[in-house]
Amino acid sequence: MSTLIWIAVLIALVGVYLSWTAGRLDRLHARIDAARAALDAQLLRRASVAQELATSGVLDPAASMVLYQSAHAARQAEEDQREVAESELSQALRAVFGEAPQVEAVREAPGGDEAADELAAAVRRVPMARRFHNDSVRAARALRKHRKVRWFRLAGYAPSPLAFEMDDEPPTALADRANGR
Repeated sequence: MSTLIWIAVLIALVGVYLSWTAGRLDRLHARIDAARAALDAQLLRRASVAQELATSGVLDPAASMVLYQSAHAARQAEEDQREVAESELSQALRAVFGEAPQVEAVREAPGGDEAADELAAAVRRVPMARRFHNDSVRAARALRKHRKVRWFRLAGYAPSPLAFEMDDEPPTALADRANGR
């Protein structure tokens, strides 16, 4: 009789542990969803500010065209092409705002100071949002690799989360300005 009680207690403890692990995995997946939404918002903000700046007449025509096309492509990209389009926008931003004189020329134009500050803030937030998202993905993948999660199918049929890999290095002149240098 006491053996049956101990077996029942052991089964209950294993059940509680598995339930706790499944809840933890569910919370990680919810955190990934929230981080992805925040990343999408930051990427959209960066592309929108870049488009606004490109159409404001503050930049020279060639820089405006490059920046506008890259920002438009980033905003319109399908999910499977999004990382490439966002990387191309990062490259265009570095090409247009790679040197301090270009940023200062934008700042001197009417309304340019606010636009440059807004772009610097957007450019600074994208790597942070991407890092937060990818850290959440890494944590969920690590938990999904545990045997108990695989054996008891605690992840259900949810697809394995994917990291968002892109070139998010900010232009030096904008990054310096955003950091208050």
